[in-house]
Amino acid sequence: MIDRRDVLRAGVLGTAAGALGLQVPESAAAAAEAAGPVGDRDWKRLAEALSPGATLYRPHGSVYQSLALPFNHRYAGIRPAGIVACATTRDVSAAVRWAREAGLPAVPRTGLGHNYAGYSTTTGLLLNMARMKSIVSTPMPGGARSRVYGPMKVVHDAGTLTVGAGVTNGDLHPLLEDHGMFVPTGRCPSVGVAGLVLGGGIGFSDKMFGLTCDRLVSTTVVLADGRAVKAGKDSHPDLFWACRGGAGNNFGVNTSFTFQYEQFEGTVAFYQLRWNLDSVLPVVAAAQHIAQDTAGDRRFHLRLGIGTSGMTRTQIHANANVNAIGQFYGTVQELRAILDPLLKIGTAEERARNSASVRQVTPGEASVLLSATTPIDRFATKSAILDSSTLLTDQQVSAAAERLLDWPGSNNEDGAGFAMFALGGEINQVPPNATAFVHRNDLFVFAAETSWADYDLSSVADANLHWLKQFYADIFPDKSPEHAYQNFPDPTLKNWRQAYYGTNYPRLVNVKRKYDPTGFFNYPQAIDAS
Repeated sequence: MIDRRDVLRAGVLGTAAGALGLQVPESAAAAAEAAGPVGDRDWKRLAEALSPGATLYRPHGSVYQSLALPFNHRYAGIRPAGIVACATTRDVSAAVRWAREAGLPAVPRTGLGHNYAGYSTTTGLLLNMARMKSIVSTPMPGGARSRVYGPMKVVHDAGTLTVGAGVTNGDLHPLLEDHGMFVPTGRCPSVGVAGLVLGGGIGFSDKMFGLTCDRLVSTTVVLADGRAVKAGKDSHPDLFWACRGGAGNNFGVNTSFTFQYEQFEGTVAFYQLRWNLDSVLPVVAAAQHIAQDTAGDRRFHLRLGIGTSGMTRTQIHANANVNAIGQFYGTVQELRAILDPLLKIGTAEERARNSASVRQVTPGEASVLLSATTPIDRFATKSAILDSSTLLTDQQVSAAAERLLDWPGSNNEDGAGFAMFALGGEINQVPPNATAFVHRNDLFVFAAETSWADYDLSSVADANLHWLKQFYADIFPDKSPEHAYQNFPDPTLKNWRQAYYGTNYPRLVNVKRKYDPTGFFNYPQAIDAS
């Protein structure tokens, strides 16, 4: 017999793990506290309601252990009372109905659980979507427009691609490599497309083709009452609007997504630049100027950052660097002209290495070169959205570099630092209220990060979290930028409603009230139903 104490035990594990730098979202613990008795018959009833392709896992066995563990191990102590590996939309509907009747929260996990704030964990029922891996393409019969960008030919809106909620960025990359089919996705191969698109979706082609959410045509959503609806511009348009930037686990469980895809032929220009931290001031200044000058150029994409890693002062200082990576839909010669201010910075060795990195590659090769599974193990972030009035000054950059060298260290090879992802192009052609993603007139998504290893002491975790707070405060000493990126959630952010959603938040509340009036889908930074 399983009763409420069994559900609470998962919360106790999370609490005990707090000493190791893990966190339990307050809403998860509260939901477990409120759960009524859930017996073996109840779990059997759930198992019998599932399709043959689905499986219910309880807290024992190696499969449960692997599915319960989120990618961000900071929240590894939060253990679900049960896990449903869903195979169909009907499985999701059945699981949601059952969880509601049982008095347990139901939380979907579309990828491995990358969420920075642990919002894809639960002490209730975890809906694992990894088996929903279908990918179906439908070419557009005529009418598609093509355009040449230097050595690259693009057939815009060549057709649609419908993917299941378990599809990851990495699942879509072979389509590009093998068939020239492309949907703008993120950098990390193991991140679920669902979480990416629901929060917006930045990547190395967003200026050219828009955010991932901008390519969305329709999505199937299981609502809090178990009904499945298809949201698009002609059906449930308010829900469709909210699913493009309103973040996941707010309005229902999305089980499939249909995107417009592009067809590629030819090559793109790629670059990967790196300098010693001594060059941080001229590099960041030049890169920000380039981002401003090319804000309207859809073809140029940039990720700028500083970082370090190591355990000792010597290692942290030796590994500290400033870097830039990206691609350009055009020729190498055009790209070199754009990057010229950056290619002139650094030692002779750095200049030679950076110049050699600028080369022509296939889109498939570029996707591999640009991909990275980072951060790993345990990590935290604080984000900001920067516009032309809030770009980093030399004083801010100097403060960041100084604090970077004061990083307390960890055994995590990802280390710490900040990254700046350039916006503009097609992203900024969309009005701020056209989708739930409000950040449409800006230049960068900024993310400050720190990471530590599973086997680091609790003191290391505490030191890293304290350092991140100081790092962010040193960069923005007077006032934090008004906005932050909802796909880099920060559980310590107090004004998150304004920061993530701006003037779109009241409209999101209205959608929440309509489709989830009781707030069944809930977490500390969920859209309010009341």
